[in-house]
Amino acid sequence: MALAPAHGNVRIGTATRVGTTAPSGDAVAVHVQEDGTTAAAVVDGIGHSSRVASVAQLLATVIARVAARRGSLAGLLTGTELVADPGSGDEPEPDAVAVIATARAEGDQTRIAWVGDCRAYALEGGRLRPLTADHNLAEQLAMCGYTGEIPRPAARWVRTTVRSAVVATVSEAWTESPLVVLMSDGVHDQVPHGAMEALVLRYEGEPQALSDALVAAAETGAGGVRDDATAVVIRRT
Repeated sequence: MALAPAHGNVRIGTATRVGTTAPSGDAVAVHVQEDGTTAAAVVDGIGHSSRVASVAQLLATVIARVAARRGSLAGLLTGTELVADPGSGDEPEPDAVAVIATARAEGDQTRIAWVGDCRAYALEGGRLRPLTADHNLAEQLAMCGYTGEIPRPAARWVRTTVRSAVVATVSEAWTESPLVVLMSDGVHDQVPHGAMEALVLRYEGEPQALSDALVAAAETGAGGVRDDATAVVIRRT
């Protein structure tokens, strides 16, 4: 699905593909204000059920709408309030991870906020550079200087989610790159960085084609399992 702002110099491409377990827990939303400010959100719901899918889409929509008016951090923290109720033991409230980018029509800065392992990348100097660091145990150990072997499951142990997010645990970044890519782990875990960079360089002027190509490149993992895959491309012209 291609979305274009009513005003300003920002073009958006979005793509999503359900994995081997339906329904998809991924969701994407783009909101454009009358002044051209554009906000795009990728949300990866934790689990697979119709309830997870609906909550993920609600989160994406609300986060994007609030971010376009009040900024990426405010948008993400507003999402926290939607899943603040832990629910009952038999049916806990769905949780998620997310990344949000906000680009104002005037100026050349795109601001990012995220929790969990959804990622943002920017094309800078012909290279695809990560703007985010995953909020998981593996990254925490590395940042604390741990030099021993980090078990593979540590990379899957997400330490910060939308529900647990507070100002101190939401990470922020910004870039003046004209091209920013947001994605769920169904893309970045299954597509090598070099392959992603090659696709970005090939389609950098075509946001929709790039988002489609990134999602299509996500291959099936071990055991024949393929995760939900979502990508959003934000291109300033």
